[in-house]
Amino acid sequence: MGLIDWIGGWFGKRSRADLKSCFYEVSIDYFFKKLAVNTCVDLIANTLVRCEFQTFEKGKEVRKGNHYLFNVQPNQNQNASQFMHSLVSHLIYDNECLVIMHNDQLYIADSFSKEEFALKENIYKGVTVKNFTFTEKVFKESEVFYFQLNDENIMNVIDGLYSSWGKLITSATSIYKRSNAMRVVVKGEFLRAQTPEMQQQMDAMFNEQFKAFFEADNAGAVFQLQDGYTLENFSNTSKGNKLDSRDIKALVDDIIDFVSMAFHVPKGMLKGDVVDVSKQTDNFLMFCINPLVELIADEINRKFYKKEEYLERTYLKVDTSRIKYVDITQLASACDVFFRIGANSINDILRMLGREPINEEWANKRYVTKNYESVENAAALGGGDENDSNGNSENQKSI
Repeated sequence: MGLIDWIGGWFGKRSRADLKSCFYEVSIDYFFKKLAVNTCVDLIANTLVRCEFQTFEKGKEVRKGNHYLFNVQPNQNQNASQFMHSLVSHLIYDNECLVIMHNDQLYIADSFSKEEFALKENIYKGVTVKNFTFTEKVFKESEVFYFQLNDENIMNVIDGLYSSWGKLITSATSIYKRSNAMRVVVKGEFLRAQTPEMQQQMDAMFNEQFKAFFEADNAGAVFQLQDGYTLENFSNTSKGNKLDSRDIKALVDDIIDFVSMAFHVPKGMLKGDVVDVSKQTDNFLMFCINPLVELIADEINRKFYKKEEYLERTYLKVDTSRIKYVDITQLASACDVFFRIGANSINDILRMLGREPINEEWANKRYVTKNYESVENAAALGGGDENDSNGNSENQKSI
């Protein structure tokens, strides 16, 4: 027997129905906050999914087991996208996320107990993944990835704000229903002998006939009014005293504003506004995504690689350049500039465009025009545009 049925048993069948209605109304108010927070989770996770975890060995990008682990399949039950959504959800709701490695696979802990120490490694006990708990295994700090979003859980602040704003939304909704409800005064001779038959007729008129007459879903309705009775509209028709549905939405927008402020997500993105999308995206990347990327990359680098390896440029880097969509035609001028100053090779440009690199040595070379040569090398290059033995113009040299 459920909680509602158990409590309702104290009040009878009718009271149990009222109690269920009460629980239903409370859940609807809760979903306003749930919508705002979950939208933040989806926006952040979907953005991070667009990132590529690049792995380097001594300064050269390589694609080995680590690259596959972070970009394709962290474990046998999740792909990288599902894994990232789960990680972000834990960070937002719990302010922390514990990732363990078991049999060379990454798993997100659903619950755990953390013991902190000042001069030695923290330990993690009772780590639970889905329905499995490591009862005997104690994880050390160096054996796990522990991500913490803020020093204090910002969700506690949001819950505190919503405890007040949720009541305002509930109150405003009730006032809106009352102020827009149809209210009718029935005038007639009611001071008469009330026989069981007469009482039954009166109940039928008020409970059945009037209900069907005022039903909002009825496009048209006819009511047979008996002699001696008149109907007078007693509804509040003054617009100045009515609460508009926009007023309720304004309170809901306040909740969205609180959540967007807490997680540094532009409120226009939460609401789906298309005004100044580019500026909103830039702010989103700068104040929300980039700090998260740094948090994730720093934790992986300090646990996954040794200090000596990192100093020799063996590390992991999160590439955020593919997050923002750019029309390929808008990149033409930028690609040309990057190529002729030697900043990018042909393969670098192909990766920028989302294409596969060319497996040729010349595609990895960098070229620079004579316009960007140093003063010392300018005299040696000389003038003219004749091709050399490799087919390169004198005005464009490989480096």
